[in-house]
Amino acid sequence: MDIDNAEFVARHHGRGQSEPAALPALSARKSYEGWFLPVLIVLFCGFFVFSFISEGVDPGERVLVGLLFVVMTFTGLVVHYVYKINRVRSEETELIREVMEGSRAARMITDSTGSMLYCNRNFEKLCQGAGPLGYASLLRLFEGNAEGSAHFLLLAEQAQRGLSDSVELFSKFGDRERWLTVTAQPISGRAGFIHWRIDDVTQKRTADTAIRDEREKLIDFTDNAPVGFFSVDENGRFIFANATFARWLGEDLFYLLNSGVLHTYLAEPPENVQPYDLIEGGKTRQIVEVRMKGVGGKTFLASVNQVIVREGGGRVRTRAVVHDMTIEREMSLALKASEDRFQRFFDEAPLGIILVDKEGAIADCNNAFAAMLGLPVEQLEGRKFESLIDEENREEVLSAMGRIEQGQQLEAPLEISLQDGKTQVETQMHARKFKVGGNTVLHFIDLSEKKALEAQFVQSQKMQAIGQLAGGVAHDFNNLLTAIIGFCDLLFLRHKPGDPSFGDIMQIKQNSNRAANLVRQLLAFSRQQTLRPRVHDVGDILTELSHLLRRLIGANIELDLIHGRDVGLVKVDEGQMEQVLINLAVNARDAMGGGGQLTIQTENFTNRKLKKLISEEMPPGHWTLITVQDTGCGIPEDNLVRIFEPFFTTKAVGEGTGLGLATVYGIIRQTGGFLDVESKIGKGTTFYIYLPRAHETETDEAAEKPGIDINESKDLTGTERILLVEDEDAVRTFSQRALSNKGYEVLTADSGESALELMQRQENKAIDLLVTDVVMPIMDGPTLARRMREISPHLKIIFMSGYTEDKLKDHMGENIYFLPKPFTLKQLAEKVKDVLGG
Repeated sequence: MDIDNAEFVARHHGRGQSEPAALPALSARKSYEGWFLPVLIVLFCGFFVFSFISEGVDPGERVLVGLLFVVMTFTGLVVHYVYKINRVRSEETELIREVMEGSRAARMITDSTGSMLYCNRNFEKLCQGAGPLGYASLLRLFEGNAEGSAHFLLLAEQAQRGLSDSVELFSKFGDRERWLTVTAQPISGRAGFIHWRIDDVTQKRTADTAIRDEREKLIDFTDNAPVGFFSVDENGRFIFANATFARWLGEDLFYLLNSGVLHTYLAEPPENVQPYDLIEGGKTRQIVEVRMKGVGGKTFLASVNQVIVREGGGRVRTRAVVHDMTIEREMSLALKASEDRFQRFFDEAPLGIILVDKEGAIADCNNAFAAMLGLPVEQLEGRKFESLIDEENREEVLSAMGRIEQGQQLEAPLEISLQDGKTQVETQMHARKFKVGGNTVLHFIDLSEKKALEAQFVQSQKMQAIGQLAGGVAHDFNNLLTAIIGFCDLLFLRHKPGDPSFGDIMQIKQNSNRAANLVRQLLAFSRQQTLRPRVHDVGDILTELSHLLRRLIGANIELDLIHGRDVGLVKVDEGQMEQVLINLAVNARDAMGGGGQLTIQTENFTNRKLKKLISEEMPPGHWTLITVQDTGCGIPEDNLVRIFEPFFTTKAVGEGTGLGLATVYGIIRQTGGFLDVESKIGKGTTFYIYLPRAHETETDEAAEKPGIDINESKDLTGTERILLVEDEDAVRTFSQRALSNKGYEVLTADSGESALELMQRQENKAIDLLVTDVVMPIMDGPTLARRMREISPHLKIIFMSGYTEDKLKDHMGENIYFLPKPFTLKQLAEKVKDVLGG
């Protein structure tokens, strides 16, 4: 280390542990004392020698000898001076080194360029692993702390300008986390030289934080304690109070401690007492109930326990604990209100509750339990509970109550029947024994409505399952019927009227069409048929249908149409709505074999609450109601819940399919309406059709589209290239032949994968139209269409399916069309021509 630097450190460092501050003065004094005696000796000896040799010597030589003596004396003095100086500085350097190494802090000295001149062992330990020792290694200790690094650099900049300062910084280097106090002290007389001192204050900071946290916890506990604390001096002025006490008074805590006087907060302060007393007598311990007065004159009753502590010099301080009696009074009132509320809840609870004593008698019961059995409460209290249990459940219930008496709990509630004479009710029983008193409380939930809802749910699930089955069967049948009807059309091309085979082929096609109608009824029941709803006046539909209905029901049945006034419009498929009315009229005709009256009435209907129907609940709304009432034989109650099931019929074999009412139900529900029925044996049956009311402003998309005249003769030929994808061989063969006969170039594929490969091989010849089945193994129609559009974005697509168009609503888009199965040769050719024609 540079000796001068060490000297500056020793002279100017003021934060050392044991370094002396006056090292330079000490060394100067030692230098002076060490030099005085040698100089005198040298001068004396020189003078003596000069006197001795100067006798008999030429004056010129004497001068030369004198000069030589002076030079030798001066040289000796210089040598001795340098020796003494180096010795003193060496001693000072060693002393400073010992002081720096003995310091508990890490020390470092840097020059004006930031290079390290010296550091002690503690600095080496501090910067271990941070690279070569020096300013950079010290800075690297804070590289994980952007804010700390900024403060450190600012500290260094200030020290360069001659300003001493220190800062406490967080250091996270490697796996070490520390708090360090860094002090930068410029060295006087050496511009840019800085003495760095780094103290590890992690333990001190941790201890300070712990003390601060504990103090804050104590303050928080005191301020938020459920009781008040205060202390006053001999003048009655508050010297301490917690936040709870200040809050009770409605006073600001700061104001209370600076200006508050005890007696000003008492509603009736005692007379002739000291300012710190609460009662007369001057007792050291004072326990009293006083009414305290807060800001605004609001008072509250408080219980105060105060101890008076007398100190020397007449000083007094008190320690007081305050309880707000208002809370206890409020709790007492709340308890009374809770008891009243419990009694009210007990009496008015929607479930039955009884209290059974140790003898098995009903000690108390509420109104709901009495209502279950149709008896007044007075007749049930004191009665044995056992007498109300149905015989089939009695043993099970008594066994369960015996286990409850022994302290066990019921694993699950019991479903039991309660009875009293003619009244019998299905209930669910929950039981619990009181720890105090030994009584048992029983809760009963009336399951009558739940059982009915469960039956309705089971019926709904069954109907849904049958609907899904019917829809699946209809889809498969549509594929078969497409092939049968299609090949019939191909046969008609070769067998014209008059041909011996023409009649046979016509019979096949007619029966296929009947089968297709049956399939449509299945789809109607399962709500999977394609509807074309338009806004209609129900009265117009009835008027147009009335002639057909009269022919269907016969002359022995009177048809009465009653049109309501201002009946709301409905958005329905007219053909399907006619099917509904025809099916209901035919059923009514069959129920009135000997004649009767059929009344069809229309009116508006509005319900503000849920309306319970035969098999479901109808939400609130505005409806158009169609009532179809007959005077027939009626429907037995056991059959009412099954009449909407497909294939359920009470007619003889061959007289009905059992799909009539199922079709009606499916059409009405798919339209968004509801169906209800009432019937009395021997008086007749009434069906209620609730259709959602439409607004006159609703657009009728179907009406806006131009219709196609089926009788118009059209050119159905073409020359475009069509890719036909169908996994059913018969449907694919028929469709290919039908389109090829019309002049189209038809490419076929039996799967989506084969169609993609075929499409990718069409290098120069584009595909004009894709006709694809929807349901196919591995890759279905919508997926194939999406992949095809990636190759040819403007490709026109026709989906063929035995399901309805609604099933494909998420896949329909621009230039995507739908052709329902089964279809005829003409329908296929017309659809293809319409799509290709734009």
